[in-house]
Amino acid sequence: MIHVSVAGCAADAADRLVPGLVADNVATRLDGGDATLWGENARAEASIRLGWVHAASHSHELVTEIEELRDEFRARGLNRIVLCGMGGSSLAPEVITQTAGVALVVLDSTHPEQVSRVVDTDLEETVVVISSKSGSTVETDSHKRAFELAFTSRGIDPVSRIVVVTDPNSPLDQSARETGYRVFNADPTVGGRYSALTAFGLVPSGLAGVDIGELLDDARDVEAGLLADSPANPALILGAAMAGTQPRRDKLGIVSAKSSIVGIGDWIEQLVAESTGKNETGVLPVVLEPRAIDLRAPDLLTVNIVDDATPTEIDSVTVAGPLGAQLLLWEIATVVAGRLLDINPFDQPDVESAKVATRTFLEGTPLPPVPFGVDGLSELSAVGYEPQATTAVDAVRELLDQCEPAGYVSVHGYADRDAGSHLESLRDVFAIASGGRPTTFGWGPRFLHSTGQYHKGGPRQGVFIQILQRPTVDREVPGRPFTFGELMGAQARGDATVLSQHDRPVLTLTVTGKDALVSLIARLRTLGKIS
Repeated sequence: MIHVSVAGCAADAADRLVPGLVADNVATRLDGGDATLWGENARAEASIRLGWVHAASHSHELVTEIEELRDEFRARGLNRIVLCGMGGSSLAPEVITQTAGVALVVLDSTHPEQVSRVVDTDLEETVVVISSKSGSTVETDSHKRAFELAFTSRGIDPVSRIVVVTDPNSPLDQSARETGYRVFNADPTVGGRYSALTAFGLVPSGLAGVDIGELLDDARDVEAGLLADSPANPALILGAAMAGTQPRRDKLGIVSAKSSIVGIGDWIEQLVAESTGKNETGVLPVVLEPRAIDLRAPDLLTVNIVDDATPTEIDSVTVAGPLGAQLLLWEIATVVAGRLLDINPFDQPDVESAKVATRTFLEGTPLPPVPFGVDGLSELSAVGYEPQATTAVDAVRELLDQCEPAGYVSVHGYADRDAGSHLESLRDVFAIASGGRPTTFGWGPRFLHSTGQYHKGGPRQGVFIQILQRPTVDREVPGRPFTFGELMGAQARGDATVLSQHDRPVLTLTVTGKDALVSLIARLRTLGKIS
């Protein structure tokens, strides 16, 4: 049910490295929970982070409970499921529900206009899943507060509408139980980005209507083969290809246009980038759907995700299999790649540093950065380098000129996704303008919980463009001394600050309102002509 084929440099890496992985019994040691696989420095963390390996089997006990709750909600006419979660807590349910063709509203933004659109719509039919492993995620806590107030204002008891997914004894677990919310505890030995087959992936997906039993069965069917010390083990082959090409191809281009799995590239992106991007090494996934990026770039390895096994193109990887099987495949392959890169695939030190910087700006209420220029309705500011340009287009061109031959461009959109629906298209534009360099796009603050780790902990190769859309109408965070708009601004500024501390150049283009954002996008599109 799972197939991985490799060609060219990917095949060379597999031929060279898989025999050693088999000889070291890597797969069966992972099966047995061996925390020494990633070296002594990672041992303490790994010893409490391997519960995901057998989640496909252990999570079956949740299926009946989730389905009974789904049926209860439906009987009450509650058919709109909203998920508030960040990183792995939202990306896994998003790909699971999209692939199954069922509706799930995901709120992982702090833009006040987007928050208002989700919170103030169809409340009479809405159930909200609040999902946070730590139980202290600032975005998710803010969303929870907004929904609680909205429900109460409509005369609806939040206890009847809010479901919580969190680790046992987290602050959220304790407060939710005191309030009387329905709580699903996740396995505390599973990190967020490896949690797709745990309560974090299953509760919102199951409540939305996915056959989560089938999803788990698909993963369980391939579990034995992926945990076998065999040269044919697809996870060992994929992990070797990801981390072992010579010379290193440290950008992983993900093409899924021929797959019925919807959005898997975004899930792979956060899993691989956050797991491997540290100690100035790693693997940077680049989602190609397809994109204008030159697929012949010497540092880019292409992975084609397809429904049926097909001939593999030179210097590439082909992966085929159902979603449940692929979730487990990619998780195992990622930790195999971590072993080959000699890093700890379970920590995320630079994600934490960005959170600290955000809190500093929220608590200190410092003055906003002084723009180095104003171009029409756009303010231009920068950290980590000294810009000379005076227009938005020239400022982007100037930053792209700093991209190294082995570098990448990363675009971060802190915007209302409806208003900025064409913002993601700038990925193609900047890829062309940078001479075909791998270019990523992330919605802020979602990417901070995923690729943000790679940006700071991975190789010093990136140049970063923030596009920040200030709201025309802000929204209070109930019980907090800041608004959603202030939170979003602090997250953008905090991330830029930490990036500059790691010697990464950051250009920020700031506008206010939808019209100014649309105008900015139109001007920036002149940088590269898409055929």
